Amino acid sequence: MMILLITKPPPSIPNKTLGFIINPIAGMGGTVGLKGTDGQQTLKQALALGAAPIATKRAQTFLTELLSARPHLKLIVGAANMGETEAKKLGYTYKVIGETKPKTTPKDTQSIAKAVAEAGVDLLVYCGGDGTTRDIQKAIGMTLPVLGVPTGVKMHSALFATSPQAAARVVIEYLWNGLPLQEAEVMDIDEQAFRENHLSAKLYGYMLSPFEPHLIQGNKMESPITENEVENQAAIALYILEEMQPGVLYIVGPGTTTRTVADLMDQKKTLLGVDLFLDKQIIAQDVSEKQILIHINTKPTKIIVTPIGGQGFIFGRGNQQISPKVIRQVGINNIFVIATKSKLAKFKHLRVDTGDPELDETFRQSGIRVIVDYKITQHMPIE
Repeated sequence: MMILLITKPPPSIPNKTLGFIINPIAGMGGTVGLKGTDGQQTLKQALALGAAPIATKRAQTFLTELLSARPHLKLIVGAANMGETEAKKLGYTYKVIGETKPKTTPKDTQSIAKAVAEAGVDLLVYCGGDGTTRDIQKAIGMTLPVLGVPTGVKMHSALFATSPQAAARVVIEYLWNGLPLQEAEVMDIDEQAFRENHLSAKLYGYMLSPFEPHLIQGNKMESPITENEVENQAAIALYILEEMQPGVLYIVGPGTTTRTVADLMDQKKTLLGVDLFLDKQIIAQDVSEKQILIHINTKPTKIIVTPIGGQGFIFGRGNQQISPKVIRQVGINNIFVIATKSKLAKFKHLRVDTGDPELDETFRQSGIRVIVDYKITQHMPIE
């Protein structure tokens, strides 16, 4: 069961100062299948593929959820689309750091973060992914508590709230009701290797962050490779194969458990991408949201995903190509979630963060059926 924190501060409280930075290009590579947006060349590629900004929308969600605390907050924000625009739109009191620029770079994030820390804030909140997290760490190290609003593609670090709404709750709980701090891992992966189907993750260090395990995700953990685990994956895959229907399109998300399904069909699935199967054959690899939508317009469709180890997300982390639009068109009842018993045993609940609050709430109300072995399922609540 999800623990709901107080979502507004008590009536008589001291005023607080909050640092707020948006990386406006964060997350743009997700729906187009680029697995990140680090570097100008990748950004150009994402734009050419039709990527749209998502960071500002999720920043708005965060600031809207935080409105009850607005009378007691002053924001120190990045200029223009790095924080100023959204703070102004929602009526916050704020001070601007930095200069307005048509294009922002990691150096802008670093310089603004350093200036925000020097201005004296109680907490720094940033909207981005693992690349942004590394930029913040370079600038301020362990000098200031930090919280991430998840807006990127890669979010392996342990500083991110589970959603923009959860981030607002953590801010209020930390600033006025008291939360302990922890040293949280700053993780990132090699994007180029990731696009080539190799996961190369690295620990870059630590930053201080509020500790609230129900509302802040942990760092991503790899599934153990044991004989029992492999046998369990194979049993799940065999059951999925028996359930697959002719003429039905299957959208298969990333992960070792989903890849085992393809292995039993003698099909080479991408480990880290989203692939499309029809009649037990791969018809498209590493697809984008746009490609998925084209295919599902003509065929009945089902989705197969597995939770992210250590975090429990089934949507919204690493598979943004399976967007809210895709999920709504396919239907929640046509989703297969698969996970080995040992993997699922680590979770009391699973998580979704699709970017569509109404869709997320639908998942929470119904929960999800998880296939854990051959013809064995387990119902899991969604947080």
